[in-house]
Amino acid sequence: MRVITGTLKGKRLNTPEGRDIRPTPDRVKEGLFSALHFDIEGRRILDLFAGSGQLGIEALSRGADSCVFVDSSKDAVKIIKSNISSCGLEEKSKVYQLDFQSYCAMSRDTFDFVFLDPPYLAELLTPAIKAVLPLMSDYGAVICEHPPEVQVPNEIGGFYIHKTYRYGKVLITVYRKGEP
Repeated sequence: MRVITGTLKGKRLNTPEGRDIRPTPDRVKEGLFSALHFDIEGRRILDLFAGSGQLGIEALSRGADSCVFVDSSKDAVKIIKSNISSCGLEEKSKVYQLDFQSYCAMSRDTFDFVFLDPPYLAELLTPAIKAVLPLMSDYGAVICEHPPEVQVPNEIGGFYIHKTYRYGKVLITVYRKGEP
């Protein structure tokens, strides 16, 4: 796994052993960031269910102002901190070992982009979307990675599906505030 472009282009990232963490494939990550290309610079990012932290690190490499990484796994948090350190991103990053509900309930931050990539079979996507909406800026977007069999609502809390991208067996659904 590597950073695709930006100031850290080509930088290799560590991934945890085992099947608990499912890194986003490079072609999905490339498509996702191509769609967000001009919107990332200067933005505040939340990488929820961060895993290895690759999406947040990619955003920082492309000019995002800051990123908060949240994962409930002790092993994942260790890998995230290692990747942030090896990339020299400590000043732009915060890492929390919390479940998504606890983090969203305690956070007073506002984010421009939230990356949601929960475990596919855990049925956490819709609850996670609801949890992050109070943390969103007015022009923010919630970006969800999920398989086609996971159904997401067309509207949730005033956020509507803006666009859905398909990359083989992976969908990226982007929610934005206000009607499409």
